[in-house]
Amino acid sequence: MSGHSKWHNIKLKKGLADSKRGKIFTRHAKLIAITAREGGGDPDMNPSLRTAISNAKADNVPNANIEKAIKKGAGGDKETMNFTETMYGALGPCGSAFLIQSISDNKNRAVSNIKTIISKNGGTSAESASIAWMFQRKGQMFATINGKSDEDAELMIIDSGADDFSKNEDEFEVITSDTSLMSVKEALEKAGFNVTKAELTYLPKNDVKIDTLEDAQRFLKLLDAIEEDEDVDCVYHNTDISEEILAQI
Repeated sequence: MSGHSKWHNIKLKKGLADSKRGKIFTRHAKLIAITAREGGGDPDMNPSLRTAISNAKADNVPNANIEKAIKKGAGGDKETMNFTETMYGALGPCGSAFLIQSISDNKNRAVSNIKTIISKNGGTSAESASIAWMFQRKGQMFATINGKSDEDAELMIIDSGADDFSKNEDEFEVITSDTSLMSVKEALEKAGFNVTKAELTYLPKNDVKIDTLEDAQRFLKLLDAIEEDEDVDCVYHNTDISEEILAQI
């Protein structure tokens, strides 16, 4: 999923993700395995694992898949794989920048495939450090609440320690520091919010606007090709596509 805070781009990326349910399930399995490996397989004692499980359930991952991933990560499955997280960088059309997060059991395969995909689809590979400065590491969650006015809900979000928030229809997007994601999530849940998704992400410091259909299609071709790779977990970008262009697509 994209680490962009613009609502129309979030909806765009959700739509792309929804068309790849198999990969979504695999992504959650890897994340659950990693958090179980690093913090133990008991969700009550491992807040990161608890959040990973909650996110998986929000994407309708079956309980059997979740339990299997926990066992693998915690060492209870002899088929356990040692997944490694790696960041890559890329430049695309109109000065767009990508941070590409890979979770793979074979780093050499991942880097070779990702670089080939970037090159074949009009992008240029770059060192992740040369791209990372364009982004901020943040917590991002989506939440709803019933029976509260917007003013009351907004005050509750502010009191939770969130850095920023916005609302689209009935759903709030809440932004936190990278270290306070879990504490804000727990505060919102105690206040009566239903948090449907909570994760660490990279948000762009500045947007690069794409204003033509041709450039948008070039950008989306590159983005989609990168996301289709089996080792790619998340792609964060700094691109803002206008509503008018999205409507044409």
